[in-house]
Amino acid sequence: MIVLFRNIVLATCCFSLLAAGDTLAQSKKKKTKATQETPTVILPATQPNEQEQQYSEALFLDGMKYFIVEDYSEALKIFKKAHTFNPNNAALNYKIGETNLLLKNPKEAVSYAQSAVAQDPANTYYYLLLAQAHAEQKQFTEAAQVYNNLIQKVPDSDQYLFNLADLYLAQGNYPDAIKTYDRIEKKFGPMEQLSVNRQQIYLRQKNIDKALQEGEKLIASNPTEVRYFLSQAELYNAAQKTDIAIQTLNKALRLEPGNPYAHLMLSDLNRQKGNTVESEKQVKLAFANPELDIDTKVRILVDFIRQLPNPAIEGVALELAELTVASHPEEAKAYAVAGDMQAIANKKEKARNNYLKAIKLDDSHFKIWQQIVLLDAELSQTDSLVVHSEQALELFPNQAIFWFYNGTGHLIEKNYKKAVNALERGKRLSSQETELVKQFNMQLGDGYNSLKEYKKSDEAYEAVLALDANNEHVLNNYSYFLSLRNEKLDKAKQMASQLVKRHPNNPTYLDTYAWVLYKMEDYQGAKTYLEQAIAVSDDATIVEHYGDVLYKLGKQDEAVKQWEKAKVKGEASAFIEQKIKEKKLYE
Repeated sequence: MIVLFRNIVLATCCFSLLAAGDTLAQSKKKKTKATQETPTVILPATQPNEQEQQYSEALFLDGMKYFIVEDYSEALKIFKKAHTFNPNNAALNYKIGETNLLLKNPKEAVSYAQSAVAQDPANTYYYLLLAQAHAEQKQFTEAAQVYNNLIQKVPDSDQYLFNLADLYLAQGNYPDAIKTYDRIEKKFGPMEQLSVNRQQIYLRQKNIDKALQEGEKLIASNPTEVRYFLSQAELYNAAQKTDIAIQTLNKALRLEPGNPYAHLMLSDLNRQKGNTVESEKQVKLAFANPELDIDTKVRILVDFIRQLPNPAIEGVALELAELTVASHPEEAKAYAVAGDMQAIANKKEKARNNYLKAIKLDDSHFKIWQQIVLLDAELSQTDSLVVHSEQALELFPNQAIFWFYNGTGHLIEKNYKKAVNALERGKRLSSQETELVKQFNMQLGDGYNSLKEYKKSDEAYEAVLALDANNEHVLNNYSYFLSLRNEKLDKAKQMASQLVKRHPNNPTYLDTYAWVLYKMEDYQGAKTYLEQAIAVSDDATIVEHYGDVLYKLGKQDEAVKQWEKAKVKGEASAFIEQKIKEKKLYE
């Protein structure tokens, strides 16, 4: 980095600086106004008389007052006025150049800095200002020449070789940068940073062999610095010298047993060699170490997640996730990434529980809450679904998806009023999302039916069918509920038959169609479809329906046997006991 060196001129030394700059005899001439585009041309002038010199000094002091309070525009005006009376004063030229630089006018600064250097070639600060003015314009070659002049003409200025090297780097002049580092080393002796810088240059030049040589120098001069061994191992790997890279890493581990970054690199190198067992061993050692930062672990785990599902890596991926949680028990992201991994691996309960631990530490992540309620639903834990969706809604009340899960949970729990209230609110929030509105209407159809608000139920179902005429959930439930109500049986039959044609072996759809036929008093047709359903399912409702049909067909004893089977299986109707006891059909 090129640093601007300011010369803070105190008022007490202004007069001596001004006097020291009077070296050339010049006549006083009025200057033309400088612009951003054209540097000021400083014309020769005669040496100022005493009155002019005093007036220039007074103006300079006035200008310094504005400069100190950072009113650089006003300071520049006054400095330039002082300059008209005493143009060959090096300090005044320096100050005008510095002020121009502060006003983002480096082109104008160059002219004054050049004058200052010409008038006082032994002043370090004048060179630094000139170099900075060139560098601000990306004139790195010119700036480098200024530093060379400085080092050549001003005694004890070799420290600016570092600035010179930076300039060569800025212009991509790597050979001269290397030469300058050699000059620095010759002057100040070996330095760790010089080897690092040279190594970086060789890497930019893709000269791996030279970079390795510098790396060996660094290790030789810093034999206890593990980081140099790690860097060198990376270089050996880049040079396809895998075995030497492994040897270098083992040296690092002898210096610092358990270094997680060494273990990570060893894992990668062994994987490259096809040594899967050793690769997994090394990566586990790295993950067990809390010194390996959580973000690095998460990045690696995300790479594993992208490769799942994959039985070959699933085991080690899950183990690494557990190690991450164990070594970072206070990090929400550790539990979150473990949950992601387990969810993909179908470890749903473990995943849900890790997500819950994540939100205890940080409850601000919408996606984690979404995963929690989704897994509650997939696990059929509706009590948890209700609780967690309500907690999510406290944080994200305008997220329709949580209203959907909350309404669905209440619907399953038979809290129908709460269910439709939640579903209606979510539906309003998702009015612009057609697919989500459809999902809400599907659930609302079921909810309103349970509340016996049949008109609203039918409207919700019809809204779904208008968008998706083959929606299986609606075709089944809508037709079944109509049959239970003995309403629109022709419509119910059409919807149920549509399902059976598409899914001839689905017992639920066969039962629904049979029940519609039953309601239409087509008992033989109902029997046919119920027998097909029983052949693939022993669901209590289907068995009980079959008994009802047999009863209608005059087969009382066979009907009772089916009712008894339904009772044993459980979840039959409320009339099952009475049917069996009285051997009579009740609906």
